[in-house]
Amino acid sequence: MNAPAEFARAVCPHDCPDTCAMRVTVENGRAIKVTGDPDHPPTQGVLCTKVSRYAERVHHPKRLTQPMKRVGRKGEGRFEPISWEEACAIAAGRLGEIAQRTPEAIVPYSYAGTMGLVQGESIAQRFFHKLGASRLDRTICAAAGAAGLRYTYGAPLGMHTEFFVESEVILIWGANPIASNLHFWTRAQEARRNGARLIAIDPYRSLTAEKCHQHIALKPGTDGALALGMMHVLIVEDRLDHDYIATHTHGYEALKARALSYTPARVAQICGIDEQVVIDLARLYGSTRKAAIRMNYGLQRVRGGGNAVRAIACLPALTGAWRERAGGVLLSSSGWAPADANALQRPDLMPGWPKRLPRVINMNQIGDALTHAGDAAFGPKVEAIVVYNSNPVAVAPDSGKVAAGFAREDLFTIVLEQFQTDTADYADLLLPATTQLEHLDVHKSYGHTHVMANLPAIAPVGEARPNTEIFRMIARKMGLTEPALFESDDEVAAQAFHWDDPALAGTDWESLKSSGWAKLKIADAPFANGGFRTPSGKCEFYSDVLERAGLDPLPDYLPPYESADGAPELAARYPLAMISPPARNFLNSTFVNVESLRATEGEPHVDLNPADAAPRGIGDGDPIRVFNDRGTMRARARVSERAREGLVVGLSIWWKKLAPDGRNANEVTSQALTDLGGSATFYDCLVEVERA
Repeated sequence: MNAPAEFARAVCPHDCPDTCAMRVTVENGRAIKVTGDPDHPPTQGVLCTKVSRYAERVHHPKRLTQPMKRVGRKGEGRFEPISWEEACAIAAGRLGEIAQRTPEAIVPYSYAGTMGLVQGESIAQRFFHKLGASRLDRTICAAAGAAGLRYTYGAPLGMHTEFFVESEVILIWGANPIASNLHFWTRAQEARRNGARLIAIDPYRSLTAEKCHQHIALKPGTDGALALGMMHVLIVEDRLDHDYIATHTHGYEALKARALSYTPARVAQICGIDEQVVIDLARLYGSTRKAAIRMNYGLQRVRGGGNAVRAIACLPALTGAWRERAGGVLLSSSGWAPADANALQRPDLMPGWPKRLPRVINMNQIGDALTHAGDAAFGPKVEAIVVYNSNPVAVAPDSGKVAAGFAREDLFTIVLEQFQTDTADYADLLLPATTQLEHLDVHKSYGHTHVMANLPAIAPVGEARPNTEIFRMIARKMGLTEPALFESDDEVAAQAFHWDDPALAGTDWESLKSSGWAKLKIADAPFANGGFRTPSGKCEFYSDVLERAGLDPLPDYLPPYESADGAPELAARYPLAMISPPARNFLNSTFVNVESLRATEGEPHVDLNPADAAPRGIGDGDPIRVFNDRGTMRARARVSERAREGLVVGLSIWWKKLAPDGRNANEVTSQALTDLGGSATFYDCLVEVERA
């Protein structure tokens, strides 16, 4: 006789600003349905197509449920099951031997496979810190934008999503929220029904851009120039809030001088748009304080990404839009949550803390790191890598070099995973990890202002274990005795926030577990009276911190590394700019193996403009090859006006082994880093295209 259905609360763990509250229906120990929680104000009972099928992922027939060790060559993906006892013994033996003589030869590699503060970087970081392993600069997605906000506002801070419904002008800048920020899009649509004007600024006419009043299709990587051009018009036409500037900003006169050099004519030439478009956009933006900007991370994945975010973030302080709760800008709200990273990650466990610290390896350059022989400048050769919450063989730039590094027979590789991904195929040890419905976690959001608790809805599937428990098991087998390595998930979660922070007044871990979520106590218009977290307490148009670091203290436009302006000789050989935004049914490389979602995407395809397709003899539906000096990929051409002339768009990211040619868009992306934050430059990429 079947047991009655039970219902559990959970939190979507994926790398998305919405951080949805979920309700899980459980029957006989299985999750049979996952829905949005109607009681959670940001979620409003709605999940995206991907996560609404989360139960398919949890109980997927190819879910990893046993520890396994490699029996074939690296990359073949051939394994045999072993016990946890044997797996931990192998891991402890190899890591222990390396840590004893050359701890920096061990490298962790992780990112946002879960956004949870417990299953993300807590016990894992404590473990690697205790060993003295190399540190990983986790910058693959958002670091340039975060740095831009930090130098301008003092932290990744922004307006409340719910107040976009009251905005009169909304600039959706470098964002496709229909695919990647559904709950913001719902509010933008409501604002539109209330009379708001929606403008999409994006090189590509995305699903979102198609539904806005206007689409401004600028060249990739020129967003900073457009923002400076808007400033020029606002200043010349005196569409400014002089009192707000005088009281709550720092460095206006210097910014004014910089902006006045960006005439609409100059900006039009840089961005590849009409001069009048620049003027009209500035006038519209300056016509009301209820003007809101929703940025997303696409615009900062180029050489000048940090500066572009800085420039855009200056706009609401110039016009006084921050005085209104329906005005301002939102890229990330994550800085509002008072997370306690030191308590979670315990950097004090590192040998030599705080004066002598292990080297740092930027995750975007893992291809170079794994193929480096080691020297005095780089440090020791990488001998072991432990991958969790990520799939670098698919998602890291310059993928051919990444795969070559992971293919080293002398590289000891452990992968904690839920599925046999591209990276898992290269593992020596493949360890089965739990999904969100099987473990405990605590979350903040970068798209709303709630903190949330996730409690396990079902028992772990098979022999899967939470990340935290896997690291505890290996640490125990290594004979480590540091108490911080063996704290329970519940104990770690209780340390996740500064609970005494005014934003969390009246909340603690026990009450959060009981209620499911808590809204942070933040003013509706958070910067109406200044209060920025910069050294001056003001919006810093001019950053003294940047100046002391020897960097430009003002926002500026930096041409992409790979562009006619930045590298004319390269552009002569590879004249097309390529961007690779997320496909609607994938989330980075997550969900690619869910057959129903992959079937909706069909196969890898690349959009290109008719003006670029015709001279190359490419027709709609033709097989094509996209290539540059780094690599090549094959896809199906979609010839349409959605891609502006000179642009190709490869919606991503496919698992390489599920693509017909075993490659994806990262075959052609580079390991170059952004101006600020050391982030990836995925959209700073020149290619050529030909019929295959």
